[in-house]
Amino acid sequence: MSVPAASPDAPAPPGQARKAAAAAWIGSALEYFDFFIYGSAAALIFPKVFFDSSDPATATLLSLATFGVAYAARPVGALFLGHVGDRLGRKKIMVFTLVLMGVSTFLIGCLPTRAQVGGLAPVLLVACRVLQGISAAGEQASASSMTLEHAPPHRRGFFTSFTLGGTQGGQLIATLVFLPIAALPEDQLLSWGWRVPFWMSIAVAVAGYLVRRRLAETPAFTRQAATEGVPKLPLVVLVREHWADVLRVIAGAMVASVSTIFTVWALAYATSDAVGMSRSSMLWVGAIANLVALAAIPLWARLSDRIGRRPVYLAGAAGSAVTMALYLWAISTGSYPLTLVCGVLAFGVVYSAANGVWPAFYGEMFSTRVRLSGMAIGTQIGFAISGFAVTFAAEIAGPGGDDWAAVALFTAALCVPPVIAALSARETHRVPTEALGARPRPGAAAQETVTA
Repeated sequence: MSVPAASPDAPAPPGQARKAAAAAWIGSALEYFDFFIYGSAAALIFPKVFFDSSDPATATLLSLATFGVAYAARPVGALFLGHVGDRLGRKKIMVFTLVLMGVSTFLIGCLPTRAQVGGLAPVLLVACRVLQGISAAGEQASASSMTLEHAPPHRRGFFTSFTLGGTQGGQLIATLVFLPIAALPEDQLLSWGWRVPFWMSIAVAVAGYLVRRRLAETPAFTRQAATEGVPKLPLVVLVREHWADVLRVIAGAMVASVSTIFTVWALAYATSDAVGMSRSSMLWVGAIANLVALAAIPLWARLSDRIGRRPVYLAGAAGSAVTMALYLWAISTGSYPLTLVCGVLAFGVVYSAANGVWPAFYGEMFSTRVRLSGMAIGTQIGFAISGFAVTFAAEIAGPGGDDWAAVALFTAALCVPPVIAALSARETHRVPTEALGARPRPGAAAQETVTA
């Protein structure tokens, strides 16, 4: 199999670190614009459009379960996309995931409803959601690998944070798009209004494709391909040399449960009859929290370049267990100002510490030859657990869906594995890029590579 040709000592092209960061931002923004308009629709609209609205509680539960379906598809997509990315390069995966997410999201906007085709409607919805999940499986791992391997060694945290900055940017754009949609009269919202955000994804996908196809492959990958060669089976090398780090990433990625509970379950709870907040007001909470996160993420990442990944990540993971409980309590009071303040603190500030640092923290655990596989497989298994956290939260909340304290304890429990993972990990912020993930390699390893 061919690999990119490159001089092993070739320097990074000027400005490529900035270009890689920009490409990571816009691609992640599209991915998570698409992903989170689905989350908003699953909480507010799909129970009435794709499921039996005569039983609202069951319809909401089934709708939230479809949100988790994409997370179940992610580990499968990660196995394939990680393999290809470590064999053929980061750029190819970045382009593929962008196109797949844009197409699958557009198709959701074209789906017939339950009233039109009956039980086929949710089946088609799940199929499109699976495609979204496969796309997301390779997006962040490839974008993070690309930026980490282009970045100056002392600024890897800052540059890789653009991947998560794009995630928050996409979520912010999705929320802002849904604000006027949610304000439509009920009949217009359920007939055509909800489709508009899904159709918009095509325009963003085209813009992202134009940016990403001009990127150069990373110096680290081309150097690996030109000297030692790329693994024939990256998964074998990953399991043999980095199995403990994969487990750490799986545990660490469970911190994403904070995001899914905040974005989906808390939105459904706040707008339910038990609390009675308006859709628009709660969407504004998410928008402002994401706006704050856009500023907080690079600041936390820059701090990690100075003091290390572990302390910043630990502050975010442990702090989220406390601040999310405050946020859910604030919702239960029905006080909008209190909900806004606690939401911004929980999601915009505290969670951003872990969220902004993990692309560098996880990526630095692996060597170049298996970095994309390690990040993709580890994060997507952890994210799969996080995706279904919404469904479990809906069950834990009881028949009335209003037991916020039980959901707060559940969320706090999901923050424990990330804390343990970080405490057991090595500190890597000062390790040279070429030395990251270094392991003694047996002599037989030479037979497992394809040289350039």
